[in-house]
Amino acid sequence: MNVLDKSTILGFVLSMLSVGLFTSEISVETDPVKQVGHGPSKAFAKGADVSWLPQMEATGYKFYNDRGIEQDCFQILKDHGINTIRLRTWVNPSNDPVSGHCSKEETVAMAERAQKWGMRIMIDFHYSDSWADPGKQNKPAAWQGHDFPTLLTDLHDYTRDVMKALATKGISPEWVQIGNETPGGMIYPEGSTANWGQLVQLINKGYEAIKAVSPQSKVILHLDQGNNRERFRTWFDSAQVHGAKYDVIGLSYYPYWLPGNPDYTLSINDLGTNLNELVKRYGKEVMVVEVGGEDNKAQNTYDMLVAVQRKVRAVPNQKGLGVIYWEPEGARSWSKYGLSAWGENGRPTKAMDAFLID
Repeated sequence: MNVLDKSTILGFVLSMLSVGLFTSEISVETDPVKQVGHGPSKAFAKGADVSWLPQMEATGYKFYNDRGIEQDCFQILKDHGINTIRLRTWVNPSNDPVSGHCSKEETVAMAERAQKWGMRIMIDFHYSDSWADPGKQNKPAAWQGHDFPTLLTDLHDYTRDVMKALATKGISPEWVQIGNETPGGMIYPEGSTANWGQLVQLINKGYEAIKAVSPQSKVILHLDQGNNRERFRTWFDSAQVHGAKYDVIGLSYYPYWLPGNPDYTLSINDLGTNLNELVKRYGKEVMVVEVGGEDNKAQNTYDMLVAVQRKVRAVPNQKGLGVIYWEPEGARSWSKYGLSAWGENGRPTKAMDAFLID
């Protein structure tokens, strides 16, 4: 390659600017869609957890865009500003359409599909055979009866196997969660917060497995009630004292599930304050990895989503990474779940337009 002198470089730059090509090239190279699989992007993540999608399609559910035209759900999400897909993964799930599936193989297939649509990817390890959340953190059946050293190996090897299966398909998730909504810990009883030393050993085994396969993936630890500052401080203080390894603090924010079912306007400022305090206290990035509102109150859910995005964007130094809606496509007519962002007509509600706002 010839080395150009400064005058030649300056002339080239000026000529490209004159026809608008230089600016065009910059925009292509910094487009987050073009960066998938090539390291973290600085673009704000606007996401959707769509782990139900293949089961919905398998049962014949049809998705329609705003004009009533049938389309691939990914196209509809992309047209509403979604650039990130979150996928849960379960160890040995059943075939139940709502509370099963999400095996390693299905998760990899969905991640492949998401990447082909230009989406950034987050993997959510529940470390269970079905739902893990604040009310239940059930140990996978295959791990029952194992002593604690064996559980550490179970978690490490399972995490590594899923990550390697993704890597084989050319997928390097931008984010990976160790556990899902874990205020009381995970993999009960050994990994409960009644024994922080063991919980952190489990977390760190997951961290090691993730980083060994995909060093650039950011590891998330995730709690519910994102507006609850005391809940987060107590938990992450303990995680810090015991040496937990992670990169990002993940928060859920569902005003509907807060005591008394208050409107979001009564807790949104606490969410914003919590985000800022977490960054300052622990030096980590933050992200709302689950959010949702009532499907039959689309305007209110739209307003809430706009407000949440603004709070995350307002975190200093771009430490607020993004906002992910949990199962927006999971229409109540199929899932019986009332916090989707899809209507009875098979179309997205107005709530999804919130992700078009910058």
